[in-house]
Amino acid sequence: MKTIKKTIALAGGLAFCAVAYQPAAAQTAYPEKCKSDMSSGGDMAMQGHAMSGMEEHQKESMSGMKAMNMNMMQGMMKKDADVSFACGMIAHHMGAISMAEVELKHGDSDEMKAMAQNVIDAQKKEIEELTAWVEKEVK
Repeated sequence: MKTIKKTIALAGGLAFCAVAYQPAAAQTAYPEKCKSDMSSGGDMAMQGHAMSGMEEHQKESMSGMKAMNMNMMQGMMKKDADVSFACGMIAHHMGAISMAEVELKHGDSDEMKAMAQNVIDAQKKEIEELTAWVEKEVK
């Protein structure tokens, strides 16, 4: 029962973060052709739950994960395996960019910040390639 309560509290915290913080990666639009008619599965009931005790970087990371997970689930629901892969990877890469942006904003290690910038550069390129494929191939 404690595990269920912790899971519910975490889900509520994720929903709260989505309202409180929008990472730059979230500003990159997830392709319309990748979206499905999926509901958020009860997140609305949890939005009022506060994430007391979390550091700012944790809140921002959780928000990015929530956006990534929602988009990945939508993309993976595509009936065509190629489209499902492309759409899932776009969302996955958007999540990686979001995580890297949090590192650049809050991290102290020059080595980790350099790695984060490399992730951003590589993932943006792959998002562009995958999105171009989706726009060209998906009817």
